[in-house]
Amino acid sequence: MKLTNDNLKELSLKLNNWIKEKMIEIGGKKAVIGVSGGKDSSVTAALCVDALGPENVIGILMPDGVQNDIQDAIDLCNILGISYIEANISTITSAFLDLISNIQKDQIKNITNQTKYNLPPRVRMTLLYAISQSIDDARVINTSNLSEDWIGYATVYGDTAGAFSPLGMLTSDEVIQIGKYLGLPERFVIKNPSDGLTGRTDEDVFGFSYAVLNRYIREGICEDKAIKAKIDNMHKFSRHKFLPIKMFNPILPIAAEDIEEIYKGV
Repeated sequence: MKLTNDNLKELSLKLNNWIKEKMIEIGGKKAVIGVSGGKDSSVTAALCVDALGPENVIGILMPDGVQNDIQDAIDLCNILGISYIEANISTITSAFLDLISNIQKDQIKNITNQTKYNLPPRVRMTLLYAISQSIDDARVINTSNLSEDWIGYATVYGDTAGAFSPLGMLTSDEVIQIGKYLGLPERFVIKNPSDGLTGRTDEDVFGFSYAVLNRYIREGICEDKAIKAKIDNMHKFSRHKFLPIKMFNPILPIAAEDIEEIYKGV
């Protein structure tokens, strides 16, 4: 939805305070962020810089082979004044794929495109956590937005992970507006996201535009019934990606204090 300047000012202030509060809650001081040079990671990094200071934000650049816009990620880190680490994950993803190829049997006929698509995000998240656990008081910050999460356009244990998600309740167009409000150059916030495998844009993959999706999310309006049904279906069958893992309840007592009430009503 379209946000006024006053809306953006208030929202940015609330995000600033929220990030500080969440860091205190989880006992962290430094934010480790996977930086691609796209809008979500750029805005997340900028918000964390405002809240925590540039000295407490570390950008991790993780191209898989050749990434044509890797310079954008480097430039973003330099503009924000944050340190960064560049680690090419191609040898890791190749090793995984080679291993799967070598163990192909009756159960594994071939390596699917879904496997190839979801592997890099999982490798990146594994690396992010390995790096963060090697830095005192560092925590991995999620960079996903509401639009992608709403339809499950995310990888379980990949880009769905993180200690907390500043943009998780903001649509893609709202993220762009915040990025502009924070003063980020347009090349970091106005990009056509692609699937990273075929070169197709996200909207080509979806079969509908972000504008249609975002309007449906915020206003409940989608004039094309077929697209509405598709969005609803994608939403329904992807909720497992974002919910705590389902646990069988043996109806036995839990008397210890359950701080987040995770086990209540399992």
